Amino acid sequence: MKLSSPAFANGDTIPVQFTCDGSDVSPPLQLSDIPEQAVSLVLVVDDPDAPNGVWDHWIAYDVVPREMIDEAVVALGTPGTNSWGRTGYGGPCPPSGTHRYYFTVYALDTGLGLPSRADKTEVLQSLAGHVLAEAILMGRYSR
Repeated sequence: MKLSSPAFANGDTIPVQFTCDGSDVSPPLQLSDIPEQAVSLVLVVDDPDAPNGVWDHWIAYDVVPREMIDEAVVALGTPGTNSWGRTGYGGPCPPSGTHRYYFTVYALDTGLGLPSRADKTEVLQSLAGHVLAEAILMGRYSR
């Protein structure tokens, strides 16, 4: 499985419109080579460079397999809770320096069936043993 974005290449700078300094909307994401057996997708966006540990920007699970996740998508699968305690996308907003933002998609052989607002730990524990494929896109941002 492959994950890319028409907005930025892997390892490149995330455009400002997808950050807290811009419109703070989610970037468009393209998936290819999704396993035919995939029942659902999980999306996790996090920043391992945050000063107090990994910061979760977006958690969504039980997403219907698709090749395109639109820009500024509001509803995507079941929303999980990010590190702000909210659901949905929260864009890059590093307090200092350049941070890396990992967009990770997992294709699963099942739906997770978790209630909405599960956090990343709950989601990752639930998907164990069900991952058919994984794809990562990394972007960078500094203010």
